[in-house]
Amino acid sequence: MTYSRLIAGTMTWGSWGKQLSKKEMADLMNFCVSNHITTFDHADIYGAYTTEADFGKALLDSGLKREDIQLISKCGIQHECDNRNNKVKHYNYSKDYIIWSVEESLQHLETEYLDLLLLHRPSPLMVAEEIAEAITILKKDGKIRDFGVSNFTPSQMDMIGLRMDIDVNQIEFSLTEHSAMHNGTFDYMMTNGIKSMAWSPLGSVFKEDTEQSRRIHKQLGELMDKYNATEDQLLLAWIMKLPAHIHPVVGTTTKERLKLAVEAAKIELELEDWFLILVAAQGHKVP
Repeated sequence: MTYSRLIAGTMTWGSWGKQLSKKEMADLMNFCVSNHITTFDHADIYGAYTTEADFGKALLDSGLKREDIQLISKCGIQHECDNRNNKVKHYNYSKDYIIWSVEESLQHLETEYLDLLLLHRPSPLMVAEEIAEAITILKKDGKIRDFGVSNFTPSQMDMIGLRMDIDVNQIEFSLTEHSAMHNGTFDYMMTNGIKSMAWSPLGSVFKEDTEQSRRIHKQLGELMDKYNATEDQLLLAWIMKLPAHIHPVVGTTTKERLKLAVEAAKIELELEDWFLILVAAQGHKVP
């Protein structure tokens, strides 16, 4: 399965963010596709279980062909909200719940299949054999094409991967949260042919005013003219230089920023510039 180099994250499209109308969502979908962003990342819990349905209605009006886009969704988190009778936030990876959750997502997204289903976060109570049973049934019935995980460690991927193929792991990764480079996560994924997706790819650079963020802004500022790029683009280019071939999940709904994100894929950072940016984030030279 081929996913677009940049992936549109939909978490803030609905009630958890911009509260886009059906017309605005359809327009944004078409803008994404016209700019080579054809993969849309969902989770059942987004918008307290409402964003998938909002997206699905807009998709029907968008004029887009289903075969021209890829839809990702996630399941497993039981969120505390008015739409679910949950006493506490928890995870559910029982066979029946996984199947039911996918069927709910399909109905909401107005589609017959998901291109990719992800287990949203690992649970201490997950049973690999039971998950494998659910995934086998969903694939046999044509309701999902690829299967993956999100926020899983190498050992957790190992446990699940012994029972079924894992196609993707979507993790938090950015210049300010780059532990996956050092803790074996990317090594494991590349060794086992598991595709990498990164949520929150800009990290905390624009969210916090810290000594680290000031070092990063200074270093990026010194490279902007050289690459004719914005800071956002340099951060994405830094991620995409890694041999794990990471697909950043970009959460913005601003068209100009989406367009800039796509253009960032064309930036080839020089070797020493990549390390200059890393050093700025770490605050010290590499060992």
